[in-house]
Amino acid sequence: MAQMKRSEQLAAMKNQVYRDPRPAEHFDGFHERSRTREPDAMYEIVRVLTTLYAFGFFRARSISSEKIPQTGPLILAPNHFSFMDHFFVGAFTRRKVRFMAKSQLFQPPLQFIYTHGGVFPIRRGHRDDEAFVTANSILDRGGCIVMYCEGGRSRTGTLGDRPKPGIGRLALESGAAIVPVAIHGSSKVRNWKKGQFPKVTVQYGDPIRYERVQTPTRDQQQSVAEEIFGEIKVLYSGLESLGRRGMLARVREQRRAERRGEKHAATA
Repeated sequence: MAQMKRSEQLAAMKNQVYRDPRPAEHFDGFHERSRTREPDAMYEIVRVLTTLYAFGFFRARSISSEKIPQTGPLILAPNHFSFMDHFFVGAFTRRKVRFMAKSQLFQPPLQFIYTHGGVFPIRRGHRDDEAFVTANSILDRGGCIVMYCEGGRSRTGTLGDRPKPGIGRLALESGAAIVPVAIHGSSKVRNWKKGQFPKVTVQYGDPIRYERVQTPTRDQQQSVAEEIFGEIKVLYSGLESLGRRGMLARVREQRRAERRGEKHAATA
């Protein structure tokens, strides 16, 4: 009986954390703005400040950022450990990066910064089709969106076992290129109040593309999500085992090998 009460308490806590009690119509204005307007000067102000913070305090560095397509619809798909991940993942591309964020964040006065900075809401715990309409609208205009495979932050500081199907749904509905991204070190960012500023490394993978599907099934969505998440795991495990320097050395050697192969093919 006591165990049942505990499970009921946990379920209630989950609803309290994830479910926004405000009706879907409350967020129509935020979606309309994101579908029809680009981020304004607020985006650049926030970007400059947070990028300086990421570089200065967390010594954030990137690996293979040249793999990010500079034009066309694009989904950046990273793991998610920290509130700073938004800034880490977007710091190494000149493209304006748009984000989904939980609707609970859209409260005065910060909602002004979010809406003018290219962020739009998603109602977690609900089937929020409006958020996907907004995301597809941005991608149809050739925009760039960040979407986390696991849906929200990992509370354990480790990669989970199973991604949410949302990333698969957006990939199939949009036909956009997806770049898997591994953010390493941000799980320790939660200790920044204690004066601990870990090194953060962001590695970008090769773009993945899927044939566009107008109404993908749940199984199709989950299958694609797991493929993308698998690529993130490969990148992350490499950083975990080799570290930043080791992975940089491996990438440089791969590039040298590719150049040697190109020269050999040209002279053959």
